[in-house]
Amino acid sequence: MKSSLTKARIFTLIAFGILMYWFVIPAVFTHDVVELVRAGKADQIPEISYKVWNYYQKGQYVSTTTPKEAVGDLKKMIEEDAELSVVTAPIWYVALEAPNYPKESFPEGIPVYYHFDGFSGDVHEMNTINHYIGMDPMERGAPYLRAFAPYALVLVALLMVYYMLYDAKILDLLMLIPVTLPVIFLGFYAYWLYWFGHHMHAWGAFKIKPFMPTVFGDGKVAQFTTHSYPTTGFWLLLAISALSLLAIISKRKARKLAAQEV
Repeated sequence: MKSSLTKARIFTLIAFGILMYWFVIPAVFTHDVVELVRAGKADQIPEISYKVWNYYQKGQYVSTTTPKEAVGDLKKMIEEDAELSVVTAPIWYVALEAPNYPKESFPEGIPVYYHFDGFSGDVHEMNTINHYIGMDPMERGAPYLRAFAPYALVLVALLMVYYMLYDAKILDLLMLIPVTLPVIFLGFYAYWLYWFGHHMHAWGAFKIKPFMPTVFGDGKVAQFTTHSYPTTGFWLLLAISALSLLAIISKRKARKLAAQEV
């Protein structure tokens, strides 16, 4: 019984560590950084946000328009008016290829990355393309979800802590939340793709009928070729999901063994 209970705690602890490191810490400590800069309120950004942003931005995609000397330095990027992004683990990746974006300048096309709390990549360029076909800018998508994401992630992390410390059957049900995180993300992602594709505006220079953008795989929109695939954050969510499920199974096994010993 003790062995199964220990396994449940270990599985939960590992899932908790992944969630904290890749999602909770960067989301909480850099919350509203992009919005504050856009609103001309960079002076309100706490010093710790600069340090956390710089740390987590390393290794992530940076727009090709960003001056090399400013890459990875939030203060310099603000001074250069460079394109900023959120720094939690990117979950889904989309790229557009078109004749007017040569491979020499854009070897991967125009890439954008979707996160729980925002976007990264060449967001400005993607919005320009979207405007061309009468589509709203990306920021219109899931505004309340993105704003609430840091708080939701903290709640999930607290749930995991409770699950490690206490043994109540209701917690098994609540632990299904981290189990379903990949599905939750995909559900919102697919819904907002549908929303964007079915709310086209007449002011687009190129008129196309309402359509469902490609959720997974390669597709075609006007003269653009699209690529839509999971990236680092999605695999991390799958790991959290699997570990959380293993924790539930182990804890239920521990209860069953305890009942047999009575």
